[in-house]
Amino acid sequence: MKLMLITGAVFSMLAVALGAFGAHGLKSILDDYGKEIWQKAFLYQMFHGLALLITGLIQNNFKEINFAPSGYAFILGILFFSGSLYILALTNIKTLGAITPLGGLAFLFGWGWMIYGFTKI
Repeated sequence: MKLMLITGAVFSMLAVALGAFGAHGLKSILDDYGKEIWQKAFLYQMFHGLALLITGLIQNNFKEINFAPSGYAFILGILFFSGSLYILALTNIKTLGAITPLGGLAFLFGWGWMIYGFTKI
């Protein structure tokens, strides 16, 4: 689960940087819609970066349960959900919105698998 811990820390660090970049570097470039989209991407990335850290810690404490599917789902969710929203905010290419729900489904799967794992403890 070292991968989950490192990836979670990297995604969380990037979320801080991207949040600051959106608030300051893109302030005059993004319209209100773009700022709202960027903020949502940042929030979901930060929450799920932290979820990756938690997943790694949980896996360390409960080695008999496989929480890796949750972690991998969170990674895919960040890439598809937040990634597509960052690009949408910058480019305003609306078709990217079709990718975003795939990331949302990945997040849901990750949380669902975590719930499943907790029932096995």
